[in-house]
Amino acid sequence: MSVQQVLSVIEENNIQFVDFRFVDIAGRAHHITLPASEVDADTFVNGVAFDGSSISGFRGIEESDMVMIPDTASVYIDPFTMHPTLNIMCDIQTPDGQVYDRDPRGIAKRAEKYLQQTGVGSTVFFAPESEFFIFDDVRYESSMQNSFFSIDSEEAAWNTGRKEEGGNLGFKIGVKRGYVPVAPTDTQQDIRSEMVQVMQASGLRVERHHHEGGTAGSAEINFRFDTLTTTADNLMKYKYIVHNVARQYGKTATFMPKPLFGDNGSGMHVHQSIFDGDVPLFYEKGAYANMSELALQYIGGLLYHAPALIALTNPSTNSFKRLVPGYEAPINLVFSKGNRSAAIRIPIASVTPKGCRVEFRTPDSTANPYLAFAAMLLAGLDGIKRKLDPTAMGFGPFDKNIYDLTDAEKREIRSVPTTLEDALDALEADSGFLTENGVFSEEFIRNYVAVKRKEAKEVSMRVHPHEFSLYYDC
Repeated sequence: MSVQQVLSVIEENNIQFVDFRFVDIAGRAHHITLPASEVDADTFVNGVAFDGSSISGFRGIEESDMVMIPDTASVYIDPFTMHPTLNIMCDIQTPDGQVYDRDPRGIAKRAEKYLQQTGVGSTVFFAPESEFFIFDDVRYESSMQNSFFSIDSEEAAWNTGRKEEGGNLGFKIGVKRGYVPVAPTDTQQDIRSEMVQVMQASGLRVERHHHEGGTAGSAEINFRFDTLTTTADNLMKYKYIVHNVARQYGKTATFMPKPLFGDNGSGMHVHQSIFDGDVPLFYEKGAYANMSELALQYIGGLLYHAPALIALTNPSTNSFKRLVPGYEAPINLVFSKGNRSAAIRIPIASVTPKGCRVEFRTPDSTANPYLAFAAMLLAGLDGIKRKLDPTAMGFGPFDKNIYDLTDAEKREIRSVPTTLEDALDALEADSGFLTENGVFSEEFIRNYVAVKRKEAKEVSMRVHPHEFSLYYDC
């Protein structure tokens, strides 16, 4: 969409405000709103100024002036504001017009450009399956003398005996028994359908929705694949719509990977494939799972760099409470066709040559999508560049149910890091693949690691309620 077309959208839809948005290192969106009367063609050239020192992980106060440059390809009309508002994603520049190397969206664009420069292919496609929970109530506190969280849901397993419903109607969802039941067990068909309709009206092509495997409002909505940066934009839009539709229904949605102890968490399985023009490069008929040699090398790169990659794809302390055995979390660094217990699954049901793809199942939605998708692409491209053979490296294919193996057999399989600190250690030791052609800068990686180590330390220093159960009577 051209600048003039955007200005026409503003005029034709009686838009009163234009919302300029950018994404911080953690993947959270921020915005500044201008009256539509103040937006003209020059705005798209000169951008919108903001204070970078007020954004965690960005700039110091002595160099705080920054500029948002709108990307006209990202516009959509906000479905929630009282006054007609147009939302636009932006790239970040310094006041002298230089690309800001800590801008996640800028990193995503550089990754796409690097793919083209390698000559491997012209386009990479991503499709994330971003799962979430919808709760009726959430309360939490972490202070000097008090620490707790409390979650409630009308369909939760723990509410089979609750009287406060004005007569308990039963049909609660058991632990690990939430995958695709019908109503009245699934209480959230309408809210998910409403989310889908808002997504469609906002430009997303939605393929399906359903209840996920956990109790208490576990959900998934799948939208159509697209190019790397566009898919990251779409995921930001997706999360914005999920959060706000839930709020309209008097509920709350979270993409936190593991909000409930003892049940399945929320992942973000990421499908990815490379094309050269209209030609799919991951397909070879008759090969293992119809995967080309190039696709297997891409898989080799993902698995080889996985310990470092996970610092970007699973970047929260809570991520590693999901990545534990027994809860359908893909902790094993192997690949397999159709096997959901592997870190990398190759879908084989109803797959066409153009639909042939790799599914990396380890990530979750605490990831900044611009950083995570860029990092996955760079890991895969490094595998292609170095012709890494995942079979020769011991990564599979592994077509058994890994969850049913003996402990001795499981010890032969490499696993993901067990803590955020371990993943950050791996990233510090293995970051060269990210800095190829300046996609990520070394300074960005140092800053990112420092920000995340601070988060990890904040959690590790705090007294945990379960420690009272373990140690109070010592």
